[in-house]
Amino acid sequence: MEQRVSIIGLGVRDLPAARALHLDGLGLRASGASNEEIIFIQVGGIALSLYSRDKLAEDVEVDPAGEGFAGITIAYTARSRVEVDQVLRQAEVAGGRLVKAAQDVFWGGYSGYFADPDGHLWEVAWNPFLEIDAAGNLLLPD
Repeated sequence: MEQRVSIIGLGVRDLPAARALHLDGLGLRASGASNEEIIFIQVGGIALSLYSRDKLAEDVEVDPAGEGFAGITIAYTARSRVEVDQVLRQAEVAGGRLVKAAQDVFWGGYSGYFADPDGHLWEVAWNPFLEIDAAGNLLLPD
């Protein structure tokens, strides 16, 4: 297996609400591979997919009624502390729910969390120890 992630798939209860948050509210762009049933969004070198939670559960062969923290977060690394606050506000305006206001954190950065309409947790963080190149790629130290 190569050391990479290709797609982060989110099973959503309301695809139009997910579309409104991610595309209209946050300004992300759907790829040409998207259709009425699934949205693919290029995010750097990986993709985010938004798909019906019931259909995703059917594909995986699990109960779609599972609730609670699934142990998954999606992180957006901002270029500055100011951008963290801007993105969290943008998410709230677009229909996201602020879960944790941005604050200084134990590891030396600044971060907060919002939940999308399906409860998926997004961390928005500024990390002074990581670099983001001009193309938006996160560059981890060796």
